[in-house]
Amino acid sequence: MATVVSYTARTRRSTQALLFLSALVIGLSAVALASLGRDEQLPAHLTTIAIVTTVLAVALQSVVMWRAPYADPVILPIVLLLNLIGIAVISSIDGAKAASGTATHYADRQLMWTALGVVLACVVLVGLRDHRLLRRYTWISAVLGALLLLLPLVPGIGRSINGSQIWIRIAGFSFQPAELAKICFAVFFAGYLVSRRDSLALAGPKVLGIHLPRWSDFGPILVAWGFSVAVLVFQADLGTSLLFFGLFVVMLYVATDRLSWLIIGAAMFVPPAVFAVTQVARVRTRLTCWLDPLAAANYDRCYQVDQGLFGLANGGIVGTGLGQGRPAIVPFAHSDFIYTSLGEELGMVGAFAVLLLYLLLVQRALRAAVGISDGFGTLLAGGLGFVIALQVFVVVGGVTRVIPLTGLTLPFLAAGGSSLISNWIIVGLLVRLSDAARRPAARRAGTPAGVPAEVS
Repeated sequence: MATVVSYTARTRRSTQALLFLSALVIGLSAVALASLGRDEQLPAHLTTIAIVTTVLAVALQSVVMWRAPYADPVILPIVLLLNLIGIAVISSIDGAKAASGTATHYADRQLMWTALGVVLACVVLVGLRDHRLLRRYTWISAVLGALLLLLPLVPGIGRSINGSQIWIRIAGFSFQPAELAKICFAVFFAGYLVSRRDSLALAGPKVLGIHLPRWSDFGPILVAWGFSVAVLVFQADLGTSLLFFGLFVVMLYVATDRLSWLIIGAAMFVPPAVFAVTQVARVRTRLTCWLDPLAAANYDRCYQVDQGLFGLANGGIVGTGLGQGRPAIVPFAHSDFIYTSLGEELGMVGAFAVLLLYLLLVQRALRAAVGISDGFGTLLAGGLGFVIALQVFVVVGGVTRVIPLTGLTLPFLAAGGSSLISNWIIVGLLVRLSDAARRPAARRAGTPAGVPAEVS
């Protein structure tokens, strides 16, 4: 006679609480060390940062226990730690600028944006009980994403900063709508591809061993390609263009398991990239600074890249120490080039440790994608994980001259409200998806009212 063994899934909330505590201790210690290294005294706002971040950690722990008890216990502590390391490095940059006579308050703003981002992540967890509800808004997400992407081109609210038309300014606040657009497009791509993946994988002619799609299925792909080209040409933003089209191509590959889609995607992106290099001055300058930034003729236009490389070299293996570097001499050290500031003060060891944190975060997103039983959730989790991975690759690759600079920001580390808010929303979605992946089958078998049936 067979013996039935009951099994109760472990929620691992105590593990998450312990990891939160570790993240707070490490992150707040980094903030304190940055001030001690620069000014030989504890920062005046350390108590404020400690109270705010502790409250945020408790809020996240409570909401997850309430709404997503089976969620991955590692995702949120990693993100909080990255966020606090970013605040520590930004505090060091503020101190360096203050010593040179320029008062900045980037760290205080980053703390404010962090609080807002955590609140929005909690709203996602509380308001979105089941990720499959998002599939109902597949085409609405596409329209909303397109509108957000084109907002900077609207006269009156669009703003050009440093040669890129990617900002809007309303009521005195600047915002980069493309950061929210990437979330909308991830939802759209997941919803569209889960319903078309069989025809995309099997239908259509085969040319030179590559499966080509039918024209009826190729339409949305051409639209995605057209939007990426429009962003590249009209907004002079190579990073957003690469992120947007790369997201679609990778999700196509995940949906169909066809390597040919990666080849088709690369072939489609090459012509607009060549056009941008030859016709768009900003992109051409970035290519020049990638090829030979230290040439005498490129001194003025490649100054930022040069100083970033010098900062990384100054850091060496173990770094100068938090608060003891010279990040103020690198333009936009708090945002676009924060990785060089981190590398200077924490050295190669610290820089690689941060990359390992990102790697673990992406691995957890992909683990959630594999564990989810529905196709829409798999594609959405995989797409959101890829968004984070691609941003890290192009930013770190750009400042280290592996690839040309693209203009994206390093998730959770770099100063900037647009990026931080959108990435915390992504984290909220990943936590919801990981809860669905880890929840016992008996408890996730039921489908809430209004949720469309999945295509397996």
